[in-house]
Order: sequence, then C-alpha cells, then structure tokens
Amino acid sequence: MIKTIYFIFFICAFSLGLWACTGKDSDKFKNLSSDQFEEMIQDKTIQLIDVRTVAEYSEGHIPGSININVLDNEFGTNIEKLLQKDRSVAVYCKSGRRSRNAANILVKKGFKVYNLDKGILDWKELGKEISF
Repeated sequence: MIKTIYFIFFICAFSLGLWACTGKDSDKFKNLSSDQFEEMIQDKTIQLIDVRTVAEYSEGHIPGSININVLDNEFGTNIEKLLQKDRSVAVYCKSGRRSRNAANILVKKGFKVYNLDKGILDWKELGKEISF
C-alpha cells in the first residue's frame, strides 16, 4: 500500500514538473542576435527600450533607446504609460537576463517583443554604435 502511494505521488510530481516547463511566456517573444536586432531597430516604429539602471544607461546605450529600469517597482506602470501596445518593442540590458524578464512582463501586458540576446555587452563587442 505504501509503495502504491509513493508511486502515485511520484507520478503526480513528475507530471506537475512537466506541466510547469511548458507554455511559458518566454516562448512568446523572439531573441535576436546583435545583427538581427540592429536590423530590426532600423524600423522607426519599433519602441527601443533599455531596461538597465539609470547609471548603466548613462555609461552608454543604443541610440534612440529610452530607459525604463526593469528593477524599478513601477516598471509595469511605466511601460503602460510610456509605450504604445500597437507598436512592437525591442528590449535590451547588459547581458540579456533582465531584458528576458522585461520581455516576459511586456508579453503578459499584450506587447509584441524582441529581445537582444546577450545584451549590450555583445553589441559593444561587435563594435556597434553607442550613444552617451
């Protein structure tokens, strides 16, 4: 009897684990290489968002980007005030981790989102344009 209970518990836990790994919002935005991202943002209808801190932004950013810090408690409110849902959003951060988090939030709020994979570090490494 105990073995049966453990077996059923194992099957339930395994099933829950599989279910938790499917259908995540991260599948709903597109990660782009620096070259793809650069091509994408040539379209002036794209809303370009730097989700790093103000200090990081002031050390150099992609031209035309606006800074909305994803670590700010008001991030969700700020994006709804500053962005238009009928226009796509391109996001980036230092290495790509925070921008993936921001992309998930944006997707949940109804935006079409593109993320700079590997962040501005890769962008700089490839010698792409930076503004100060």
